[in-house]
Amino acid sequence: MLEVRGSKKRKSINSAGEELTLVVRVLKCSNCKRVHHELPDILVPYKRYDRESIETVITGGTSLDVAADDSTIIRWKKWFLAISHHFLGCLISIVARYQDEFMKDISKLPKSVLHKIFHFVGSSPAWLARVVRTVVNSNNWVHTRSAFMSRDE
Repeated sequence: MLEVRGSKKRKSINSAGEELTLVVRVLKCSNCKRVHHELPDILVPYKRYDRESIETVITGGTSLDVAADDSTIIRWKKWFLAISHHFLGCLISIVARYQDEFMKDISKLPKSVLHKIFHFVGSSPAWLARVVRTVVNSNNWVHTRSAFMSRDE
């Protein structure tokens, strides 16, 4: 059970380059004792730009479609390339758990990883939100952030 512990401000940049400030609820789980942040579908964990901007770039949009510099766009593409197989594996695992018949048709999926993901969540706008929500809520999000502490002596 999640208990509201407060809120915090979270900034995001939209595709027009405007900075948005959102208020995100901070929740504590009575089972695992961890603190969680309730992110709206417009955000991707650990990304500064909104989901729509990242989604546009991943699905083939140009740098003219999003107000982000080229290095940011390259990082998004590398991030998705690195994590897309994990996303696909999570989606296949979840579907296989609930649909025994699915495993017979797995060889008929499209060749591209992105199109395989579309097979499960659709390709309409907000497809990335559906992937992120599924992966996060199944407790399969890959935490890629690291914090290092150094001791000055």
